[in-house]
Amino acid sequence: MNVSLTPELERYIAGKVESGLYNNASEVVREGLRHLKEEEDLRVRWRAQIEDGWQSALRGEFVDGPTSMAEGRRRLKALAKTKKRA
Repeated sequence: MNVSLTPELERYIAGKVESGLYNNASEVVREGLRHLKEEEDLRVRWRAQIEDGWQSALRGEFVDGPTSMAEGRRRLKALAKTKKRA
């Protein structure tokens, strides 16, 4: 596979290799693609969660703001207690 890069990207990749963090340009590109894939996967999961929430709301399955905030505070307190024990 051949890929064309702008001079700016070529300099960026060369700088990463020169820094010693990567052995060659292929490692830099692979790392970048891994990050891109992770970001896309995360975005897909977020969209699914948003859609699920929207569908729940359309079915009338939701709570009001004050109730939601109280539940969030309760969960944060429980999490803080768990971390103090660790």
